[in-house]
Amino acid sequence: MGTSLTPEFWERFAVLLVLAVGLTCVLTAALDGVAVRLLRRRAHRTPPRTPHRPQRDNHRVSVHS
Repeated sequence: MGTSLTPEFWERFAVLLVLAVGLTCVLTAALDGVAVRLLRRRAHRTPPRTPHRPQRDNHRVSVHS
């Protein structure tokens, strides 16, 4: 028993597909905006790192094991 896809089905399918694509684009843009804001906020809060200098000792490290 085969069924054929009616024009009403294709119309609903097209409408739902367009809605899904639109919703995906809107949500992606909104979440990207949130991510950019968080990254900018984090960049402003962290102080610049200074390179760690090893402490100088007055002895030499042996090259031989």
